[in-house]
Amino acid sequence: MIKRRKSKLSWVRSRVAPMFLLAVVSAAPAQQQVGQLEGELRLNGKETWKAFDPVREVLQKSSAVIYDGWKSIAYGVIVSSDGYLVTKASEIEGVKELSVRVNREHFKKVKVVSSTVEWDVALLKVEAQGLPVIEWAEPEPTHGTWVVSNGSTTRRDRRLRVGIISANARKVGEGRAPVVLGVTLDTSGEEEGLPVKEVQEDSGASEAGLKSGDVILEMEGREVRRMEDLQELLGSKEPGDKIQIRLKREGEDLEVEVELKRRESVFEEKKTRNDAMSGRVSKRRSDFPRVLQTDLPLSVRSVGGPLLNLEGHCVGMNIARANRCETFAIPAKELLAIVSLLITGEESGGGAE
Repeated sequence: MIKRRKSKLSWVRSRVAPMFLLAVVSAAPAQQQVGQLEGELRLNGKETWKAFDPVREVLQKSSAVIYDGWKSIAYGVIVSSDGYLVTKASEIEGVKELSVRVNREHFKKVKVVSSTVEWDVALLKVEAQGLPVIEWAEPEPTHGTWVVSNGSTTRRDRRLRVGIISANARKVGEGRAPVVLGVTLDTSGEEEGLPVKEVQEDSGASEAGLKSGDVILEMEGREVRRMEDLQELLGSKEPGDKIQIRLKREGEDLEVEVELKRRESVFEEKKTRNDAMSGRVSKRRSDFPRVLQTDLPLSVRSVGGPLLNLEGHCVGMNIARANRCETFAIPAKELLAIVSLLITGEESGGGAE
């Protein structure tokens, strides 16, 4: 059974390139006669997609669909046969009716085990045995490598998206902490501490009663004089963590407790011209330590699942629809380390930070 599957996947590589060449050559007379390629020979025609059937079978069996009630909201990667899977954390935050479908089986009891805000990855657990675990690729794919991912899905079957690695692996974003107090600070002066210029509505700072004009002096017992001090303290924190702040208000020292929230839930990202043409993008689409970039035209609901090569092996996990021509994925090497950290934290009774 294993040999048959591997031979089918190997067949994909030998089949795909010649098929596109044949489509172009064979379609020339038809194009001249009617001005367009025949339906079966177009890039997304039935004959072309047949070449990817073995990879589609891997997605069908080794990736999960994440639901909020009846609506699919993301995909997931199966990482253990006994029911562990990972997905994009910010897409399942606040979901009340979380459920998971693996192939034809629907699991309605799902536990959110832990998460890491640095990578925006959540570890889920369903009660299952014998789930088909994804196979990991080695080495990392290079610029121009073909990749395959989940596109849309029906209740029974997966549909594919096919693209390439469109840029070398890199860090994206400005290194900002993924959790925030919910304040804008005035860093133009030379005074002691960090003056609060503005407090965002529905933020932890707002709920704790911080006001414009307050001066933050200490966090967690440590002095904060520069933005770098604040970033360093917030860098290891998770959404929902609470921190103690000492501040000065009109000459009086006060202490408050502030709950940290995800950056994207408090601050709206500035839109570029490219963004205006991109349609919906992921709520969290930047500030990742390292990503693979692809040209896969995924929707927001198609992230969280595996990114495969033509052998059907996992090269990463789709983590963000960034804009109309960029989708980011966490490389397999980093994803394996994240999975190990999250599962180890669960088994030891603790959570990952």
